[in-house]
Amino acid sequence: MFREHCARWLARIQSLAAVSTIARLVFSSALRRLRHPTRRGIALALAALPALFLAYVLALVPFTPGIGDIRKARVDRPALIVSSDGKRLEEFKPVNREWVSLKQISPYMVEALIATEDRRFYEHHGLDWKRTAAAALHTFSGDRQGGSTITQQLARNLYPDEIGRAPTLTRKLREAITAYKIEAVYSKDQILETYLNTVPFLYNAYGVEMAARTYFGKSADQLDILESATLVGMLKANSAYNPVLNPERALQRRNTVLGQMNKYGKLEPDAYSWLKRQPLNVDFELQTAPPGAAPHFSAQLRKWLIAWADRNGYNIYSDGLVVRTTIDSRLQTMATQAMDWQTNQLQRIANDAWNERTGCWPGNDLFQTFIRQTPDYHAVRDAGQSDQAALRQLGTNPTFVRALCRSKTQIQAGFVAIDPRNGDIKAWVGSRDFSNEPFDHVQQARRQPGSTFKPFVYGAAFADGARPSDTIVDRNVAIALTGHAIWRPTDAEPPTDRPMTLRDALVYSRNRVTAQLMQKERPEKVAQLARAMGVRESPLEAVPSLALGTSPVTLKEMVSAYSTIANRGAYIEPRMVTRIEDHDGKVLAEFASASPEQALPAGAAQTLVDVMRDVVSRGTGAGIRTRFGIRADVAGKTGTTQDNTDSWFILMHPQLVAGAWVGFDDGRVTLGNDYWGEGAHSALPMVGAFYDMALRARVIDPDAQFDPETRSPRTVHARRHRHFLFWRF
Repeated sequence: MFREHCARWLARIQSLAAVSTIARLVFSSALRRLRHPTRRGIALALAALPALFLAYVLALVPFTPGIGDIRKARVDRPALIVSSDGKRLEEFKPVNREWVSLKQISPYMVEALIATEDRRFYEHHGLDWKRTAAAALHTFSGDRQGGSTITQQLARNLYPDEIGRAPTLTRKLREAITAYKIEAVYSKDQILETYLNTVPFLYNAYGVEMAARTYFGKSADQLDILESATLVGMLKANSAYNPVLNPERALQRRNTVLGQMNKYGKLEPDAYSWLKRQPLNVDFELQTAPPGAAPHFSAQLRKWLIAWADRNGYNIYSDGLVVRTTIDSRLQTMATQAMDWQTNQLQRIANDAWNERTGCWPGNDLFQTFIRQTPDYHAVRDAGQSDQAALRQLGTNPTFVRALCRSKTQIQAGFVAIDPRNGDIKAWVGSRDFSNEPFDHVQQARRQPGSTFKPFVYGAAFADGARPSDTIVDRNVAIALTGHAIWRPTDAEPPTDRPMTLRDALVYSRNRVTAQLMQKERPEKVAQLARAMGVRESPLEAVPSLALGTSPVTLKEMVSAYSTIANRGAYIEPRMVTRIEDHDGKVLAEFASASPEQALPAGAAQTLVDVMRDVVSRGTGAGIRTRFGIRADVAGKTGTTQDNTDSWFILMHPQLVAGAWVGFDDGRVTLGNDYWGEGAHSALPMVGAFYDMALRARVIDPDAQFDPETRSPRTVHARRHRHFLFWRF
């Protein structure tokens, strides 16, 4: 594709060079004749000027859009994003536009457009010579006027880069050439339809359908004559004749359009006299495209797809690509519901902790810091007030306090689920509401993972031959760091000074034992293992405290790494797309799962799974069994960072690994409650609700097992049975 593209441009350049050479020879010959004038020489020189002009026009032809490009330009075929179970997730549109046929557009709109912009539209073939000549005469006399036909305007709208906007002869010639090509390809009705669907109307409204909804709250086929005239009037200059911001000028321009319709017989004089006295009656409302079912996933996919399309000569907005993704629409819906349910509960707790009598009041040092970061504070200080006066003034403004408090204390979360067998991403929810919070807490946010990082330490130990029954004394430890610093990890419980098995240390998430195990395995080795297992983008600081998850990572990396554990230690790069088709169903590209990379010995991974089964059976993740009644073969880990800033929970099933992070965008804000701040009570319920729905719907197999042979007697559960729900939406 790239070679063909280069060959075409080389041919164009050679063609231009050849024509330029001929033009130069003709011009030189004419110049010689004018230096030694004869009657015959003057005649030949004058005859050479049209030839020179024609040569220049011919030289421009290869640099205007080709017929094939023009045929494709009219077809509005954005890429269609489809889930693995065949459901439509989203369309990749370049702008906020909905294409409608000419039959779905009010006839008043068409009549107003032709009467105002191009009254001989049905008589010319792209260029109105009479109007062009008249415009040229006016321009030469100092009164500049436009002479572009609707087809020429369409050429500019479709190909702004190829034609340009500069008021030069070259631009006008390119525009005219392209207009002739358009007329050769399209019928007059197709030209009108394309023009009315591509013209911009401000406020990210492209095409007459979105314009009708934006300015009048109705569809394009419902526009009356006044509304049609108003929209056609905007085409001369969107901003100047904006009926929202410049209603008086918009009214005058609308009446000018009505006058044109009257002049050319589209409007009776009496009707014109009455209509021009009517108000605009604008019903303005911004039109925003609703987000798809997996908007954060789609945002990441769009970046990848643009790069793929550029490399392979496709356009994601017009070539009608059908992109088959790994997302399962059922799991995506369940993940969204689980997040909505849990974060709404947590938001009520946050609102109690951060109200105008507790957290969000001027006496709170942290809230004072928030106030000092606002533009309102800087404006008051710039007006000459002191820091304390500014804090007092803003802190006693209830509207300001309420808005600032809300912006800082909105609970946020991220959720992602991956099939460990092939790396397929099955669900991805990057925030509570994409429209209000497009920031992606799955891929973009880097937060400390807390105790969810501990399995990498124990995995390294099991890879070195350690057994779950091996013991380390649960005691206070002091670990020397670089310089003279000392690190003393602590737990909520006092040390027992007794041996504790590695199994129990991970099940109950003991920091002191894990820190000692980290010293044996070495931070560099644990960091290397974590990278091999899936934490491949975030930098990991190889220090002793890394064992407790002090290096920020993304949720996607952590769930990918846990998928490695579930996949017997083999890392598979996460996959978003399985194949790409054209609009006729022809397969353009297929994307197989990445080749597995053995990051952790299979035996060590199986041992780690068995130990982490106990986390959800009797440890910090027991809510999965006791609260949600899940009896499937699952294993997982909770995580809570210092001061309850970040809450995590990741659960592994043989067919699906899912994890959630819960917190605030500003890490200084917390729930102010040790119970709700823990991953077991904030992140775990989201994951538990998700798995409960997925298992009940049998989207994943309730009877699937990791490897029965590795299960210790204490982790063998009874046959799965019916259970009552202890949560509700």
